[in-house]
Amino acid sequence: MAFNAYVFFSGGTCAEAFEHYRDVFGGELAVMRMSEVPQEARMPGAEPDFVMHASLRVGDGLLMGSDDPTGDGGPKQGLSVSYSAPDADTARRVFDALAQGGEVTMALEPTFWSAAFGMCTDRFGVPWMVDVESSGASA
Repeated sequence: MAFNAYVFFSGGTCAEAFEHYRDVFGGELAVMRMSEVPQEARMPGAEPDFVMHASLRVGDGLLMGSDDPTGDGGPKQGLSVSYSAPDADTARRVFDALAQGGEVTMALEPTFWSAAFGMCTDRFGVPWMVDVESSGASA
């Protein structure tokens, strides 16, 4: 069994966000736009270039998302996408790339549970937590 994050984007920014995430994390990106969906199966109000479904597979990880034509464009609340880097240098590179054009809510710094941990909201409004995998931690 696996849990995977699915992020909704208001304003048609899903494709841009997922291209950015592919640049940051690498991996295999797949994007299906509404124009590729049969007319009768499209969401009402969806623009043809809106994303119906995007997925980014990086190793065993999977991040998914789509544009939400019914969204109000407000902030995403009550969640964060969490990324665990293999080392502090990778955590710094990823954190800086995600924070660029967004907002840092907690600087990436060493903590008692991780060699580095930080939180930011990227320029697409997605909250992120970035840390370093710990071989001694059980959670």
